[in-house]
Amino acid sequence: MAKIWIYLFLIAGFISCGQANNKTKKNEPGEINITWVDDLPGNFTFTENWDYPEGIYMNEFGQLSCDGICPPETEAMKDETGRILKDSLTAFYNLVDTTHQYYSIQCDARCYEWAGTNFITARAVNRDTTVCFTHNNTATHSSLHLIITNKRCIPTIELNSVAGPGEIIIYPCQSGQIEIDRKLWYKGILKATFNFTFDDKEAPNNPLSWEGKIYTKIEAE
Repeated sequence: MAKIWIYLFLIAGFISCGQANNKTKKNEPGEINITWVDDLPGNFTFTENWDYPEGIYMNEFGQLSCDGICPPETEAMKDETGRILKDSLTAFYNLVDTTHQYYSIQCDARCYEWAGTNFITARAVNRDTTVCFTHNNTATHSSLHLIITNKRCIPTIELNSVAGPGEIIIYPCQSGQIEIDRKLWYKGILKATFNFTFDDKEAPNNPLSWEGKIYTKIEAE
């Protein structure tokens, strides 16, 4: 994760410098023009849906428990049947996050090692640039990354394969479009619809793709 953020910050800084020196420059390969609209239409009710954090489930005793990704201290708080001991409930939930996580993206993709995702993070890295990335999970290892400036968006797919050598493979954007709600953007919310295709050197005649809707708060720099 640290390497990903370093990569994003370097690109974001490069974009900001380039805009300051030449605001009328033509798009570079992989850049998509942003269409800003005042009231983006569409059904965004997916934001009413939520999940518990990965690994959280309801056990047979009606307790929220965790499986796989658990603080080691919690094991001593359960009996042999998996029930959380009554006198350990408060301590258990101080260690285990059971908050409702509301969906921030609805999307469909054709890419490697992808089984779906419902969450995206958007973060302002400076006054002119916001970076976004979808969240991976145990079944999804491809993540959509967006670098958004005032006029342009740079989408990429980043594959952190469990079958590979541990190196992140980046697929650059080939074409596409993105619309962003201007009014909500100035209120610190990213509401967008998008549709992108990406180059795949291993299958150049069959590009990867990612499309969907986003509605999420933009974290401050």
